[in-house]
Amino acid sequence: MTKINNLISTIFRKEVLAMEAYKIADAKGLIKLDAMENPYSWSDDIKKDWLKTLKDCHLNRYPDPQAAHLIDTIKQLNQLPEQFEVLLGNGSDEIIQLLLMALPQAVSVLAPDPGFVMYKQLSDCLGLNYLGIPLCADNFDLDMPAMREAIERYQPAVIFLAYPNNPTGNLFSESAILEIIQIANGLVVIDEAYAPFANASFINMLGQYTNLLVMRTVSKLGLAGLRLGYIMGHPKIIEQLNKVRLPYNINTLTQSSADFALSNKFLFEQQTESICKERSILFKKLNELDGIIAYPSAANFILFRTPKNKATEIFLSIREQGVLIKNLSNHGRLLSDCLRVTIGTPQENIAFLTALRKSL
Repeated sequence: MTKINNLISTIFRKEVLAMEAYKIADAKGLIKLDAMENPYSWSDDIKKDWLKTLKDCHLNRYPDPQAAHLIDTIKQLNQLPEQFEVLLGNGSDEIIQLLLMALPQAVSVLAPDPGFVMYKQLSDCLGLNYLGIPLCADNFDLDMPAMREAIERYQPAVIFLAYPNNPTGNLFSESAILEIIQIANGLVVIDEAYAPFANASFINMLGQYTNLLVMRTVSKLGLAGLRLGYIMGHPKIIEQLNKVRLPYNINTLTQSSADFALSNKFLFEQQTESICKERSILFKKLNELDGIIAYPSAANFILFRTPKNKATEIFLSIREQGVLIKNLSNHGRLLSDCLRVTIGTPQENIAFLTALRKSL
């Protein structure tokens, strides 16, 4: 054991040795409401049309390295002005990774805290100086005095702002975000993973700020299994990121499937409407429960606070009843006593509420 431990400590960077792997909960046999997935599938007719497109995929050949047709579809879907470019990744995780890989080692990366865990995970992995700036405790909005001070002091190379934020679900103040873009000397990435549920975006601001990038994913829309994300911005910036991107990073089946789905956006419009409707119902019912405080959400999940020191007990009780949600209480600080539930189908939401009531 000493020999292998010595080998590991010699070979791997100290930043990696200090980290813990990102763990995915086993959801086998459970109603899965922990990962912000769209709970709805496609009709059999739509699946047949999709499978027809896959027949023409040449799996013996490498995929289009530029994914040109898919990028054109994404530009049309987002009404992206012609002067901007798009880079694709295996989920937004890969885009965050390659963006951070392109930075000098000594720079700082800044994001609100709590926020999407991969900003910190990947920054730590690459040995960058990650700065998590706590949100306001009363409403989870940006603490602008603290943000201004951190930006002025550390001059971060990249600032990540999730819009809506994960795991809190709220939209940060638009005026605050615009101020951050204006005072930042580095890049500002607006992560719009949950845009389909928020009816809010900074895409139309791209022409006003050269340091602004907007990142999206198809995962929350209903295509989590494809692992496709994309980032939009000034072509000169995208050009640099393309130097770090591995060739053929978007496989043929993903390109074809995503192009089919996004070219038929009506597939998701009804589903998104249903999820938003269920979100309103679930939010109201959560706040009717004694001891529960549910926070307003513009995403496809709801963060809620349990009675003090009861979050883990309630989480385990709900799981024992066959429903898996996310326990965030171990993150501490603003997330103490907090759990997060993804919006499911009406039947799944009822099952969750029933389990929660029995756990209180």
